Amino acid sequence: MRPASTTAVTVALLAALLTGCTSVDRAPTTSGQPSATTATGPAAPSIGTAQPTATPSASASAVAPRVTLRITGGFAARGESVVVEPDGQWTVTDRAGGRRIGRLAATDQGTLAGLATDPRLATEARRPTTATKCSDAMHYRLSVASNDTVYTTCPEDGTPPPATQAVVKLLLRTTKTYVR
Repeated sequence: MRPASTTAVTVALLAALLTGCTSVDRAPTTSGQPSATTATGPAAPSIGTAQPTATPSASASAVAPRVTLRITGGFAARGESVVVEPDGQWTVTDRAGGRRIGRLAATDQGTLAGLATDPRLATEARRPTTATKCSDAMHYRLSVASNDTVYTTCPEDGTPPPATQAVVKLLLRTTKTYVR
């Protein structure tokens, strides 16, 4: 089984690299299947309800800046951090210091690069922060380049910032860290 998955990954990476070298924009497929990375970037991931209003653009070779996510709070008093390096290598550290490492898939790395350059992140970073109305909620602090955004999963606090939430959900899904 392993050689087949390795072959599939190799073919997908080659297709992504070759597609990224073309000068013709292509629309993502609509067959319901995940599409390969195109010259205009990957299709938006299915990461819950927080989808970007416009699909961020990132080429197959796009590199996101270092991204750091800190997760605290909740009933179990969580305390994890997720760090994704520009090359797609990620590290999850739990509150006891245990570590897990991995690498983003090429499509997820392209999606992260597109979301990291989304201008809404800078706007969301300038939002004033207020104390949460919930006593047992998850708190997320996201740092992307020079933008730091914060939100709490408390329905009474209002809607979380959409671009920030899209990055958070992408990181939680791809690193298999606390997924609601």
